[in-house]
Amino acid sequence: MTAAAAKRKPPTQNPGEKTDPWALRRARNLQILEARQLAKLSWLVHGFSTRPGGVSELEASRDGGKIAENVLNLGFTDWDTRESVLENRQHFFAALKTSDMRVIALRQIHSDIVYTVTGLNSPPPADAPKGDALITNQPGFLLVVQTADCVPILLADKKRRAIAAIHSGWRGTLRRIAEKTLGRMQMEFGTRPQDVVAGLGPGIGQCCFEVGPEVAAEFEAKFQEAREWFKGPFDALARGDNDPNWLPWLTMRPPGHQLPEPRVHLDLISANRAILSAAGVPPRNIFSSAFCTACHTDLFFSYRRERITGRMIAAIGIG
Repeated sequence: MTAAAAKRKPPTQNPGEKTDPWALRRARNLQILEARQLAKLSWLVHGFSTRPGGVSELEASRDGGKIAENVLNLGFTDWDTRESVLENRQHFFAALKTSDMRVIALRQIHSDIVYTVTGLNSPPPADAPKGDALITNQPGFLLVVQTADCVPILLADKKRRAIAAIHSGWRGTLRRIAEKTLGRMQMEFGTRPQDVVAGLGPGIGQCCFEVGPEVAAEFEAKFQEAREWFKGPFDALARGDNDPNWLPWLTMRPPGHQLPEPRVHLDLISANRAILSAAGVPPRNIFSSAFCTACHTDLFFSYRRERITGRMIAAIGIG
């Protein structure tokens, strides 16, 4: 861990937790973020990738200037080569000690589609199904989701030995994808919510995630407690009292110089914690990393902050 990263260690997230529930560990010159409660399960492997290391070269903004840095890009982006991404993935999976496991990924579409992986239906890498959550109770599979601001969520049923990997941006959160994934685990594997441990990895924080009135209105329509997850004029935006251009003569501004559209800041982490808790997962079993990807682009990728950037992977498997 770098000295700068060490200063930003996430605070304890759960009441009564005596030690930091997250750890950055070094493996094969990479830094991998782990949830300690998931790491305690001997039958489970998991990890959240970070930015440093790798063989991909990306131009990044640092201290007011541009520098080229080597990064661990794990997504097939326009600016990177397929060969570099495959090499990065090989290094990451080796660092997780999962090289002998079959990697299962999705074509993520910001949906609430949950895909069940069995030994019979596991898709080939070139034909990944569309969806945003994976579940299985079969050993030998490594479930992965990619993120660069959206919240990666890993679930583990301690009793039934079933797992899930979830990609939850604001659209997935609005569709309650974490709750629906848990419901599918109940249907498929007999999972009880009280037996589940949830790790919510690095995502964009409320400090940096600015959204408009259409998002506020959708959340207000779907969640009774939505107001708790927003900072700013949520009530006005959710009601539609947000047109800054009405009677512009009152502002004494000439045409073309109207006030900007009002915005609010959404806390995706709190929203997903609340969704999981309402679905029956004990709050003491829900751990969020407290890292904002947009604040810490030295350690993570952020599409919102950088636009041209890489992708991280959250991975979980049964060994």
